[in-house]
Amino acid sequence: MEVLLYYSLRKRLRGPLETGGYVATIRDVAQRAGVSVTTVSHVVNNTRPVEPNTQARVRVAIEALGYRPNLLARGLRSRKTNTIGLLVPDNSNPFFAEVARAIEDAGFEQGYSVILCNSDMKEAKQDAYLSVLLAKQVDGLILISSGDSPDPVKRIMQAGVPVVVVDRELGDLPVDQVLVDNEQGGYLAGSHLVGLGHTRIGYIAGPSDIRPSKGRVEGLRRALREAELELDPRAITRGDGRYTGGEEAMRELLARRRDLTAIFAYNDLMAIGAVAVLRQAGLRVPEDISVIGFDDIPQAATTVPAITTVAQPTSELGNVSARLLLKRLTSVADWEPSRVLLPTTLVVRESCQKRRGAHDASSGGRSAGGTGAVSTPVTHDKHAAGRGVVTDR
Repeated sequence: MEVLLYYSLRKRLRGPLETGGYVATIRDVAQRAGVSVTTVSHVVNNTRPVEPNTQARVRVAIEALGYRPNLLARGLRSRKTNTIGLLVPDNSNPFFAEVARAIEDAGFEQGYSVILCNSDMKEAKQDAYLSVLLAKQVDGLILISSGDSPDPVKRIMQAGVPVVVVDRELGDLPVDQVLVDNEQGGYLAGSHLVGLGHTRIGYIAGPSDIRPSKGRVEGLRRALREAELELDPRAITRGDGRYTGGEEAMRELLARRRDLTAIFAYNDLMAIGAVAVLRQAGLRVPEDISVIGFDDIPQAATTVPAITTVAQPTSELGNVSARLLLKRLTSVADWEPSRVLLPTTLVVRESCQKRRGAHDASSGGRSAGGTGAVSTPVTHDKHAAGRGVVTDR
């Protein structure tokens, strides 16, 4: 019945409209349909039942005029814009791009649009984008901060906007946090290298002011301590988390410690950059020096040699973050902030191999440095993340 009414009225009410660039308003729709502005509002927002014939007239008028509701004005009235702000440090990094995609998909399923902003790892740019997002009255924010300072989060909370912090540990701050066990990931990397007989290991750290870099080197040091080894301060250098940062850091390490037999990089992009520099220096990976990364971005599997890496549960990181925020936005009840810690998995590929002259760790031998090697069980279970296991792929 409603469909017949719609098409019958459509013939009568629609017609050529010479707007001259004029944007139709809700009043224009009301006048054309012969109803009140309130009635049009009820039809558009589905806030109250409207008689089928009247509803059909309004829909035809909307189509004829090309009317589009002003979402910003609607948001100002209802205090809801159905938008989520997402701030990431570097959207050119495939890791952050995949996290953003998972968040966008989860938001879209629930009727939310995601506004993505890239801070470029600069606090000033991050602060500027925060101002923009808050001015746009986003319903909530997901923040992967450019640093570990709690100030941006406090600013969001003071504005009364729900926020979820991702991959940045903020201690006891009463806010939802979704984290990755970076210390466990660093331990997996260190244990793998020691198990291959490596005793002279270098570390390319990430930016100094973010928690993930600290956690990964702490895990590496724990694995070395268990093997009665130490991480030489001269074997540590920093990069910015990008490919070029890995190149620069590797050149610096080669100038300091040409005798290193293995490198653990803060992330895959820097690991790939390090491999390029090692190749330029005439060193073969993994025959002369092993390299292990972190993140498991797609490029890690396609580069030559394929990079052994510590995989983060990237999609889960985005999904859990989005679900926590959407729960805050759709629930009238309040609850204690959540702190979710997601595990990592070691993915064994081609860029690491047993050091020449080292004993087999599985046979109970000793490493070249005279200490007991650490061995880790191997499984082919691709979905074993979180149990501290190794995956071959």
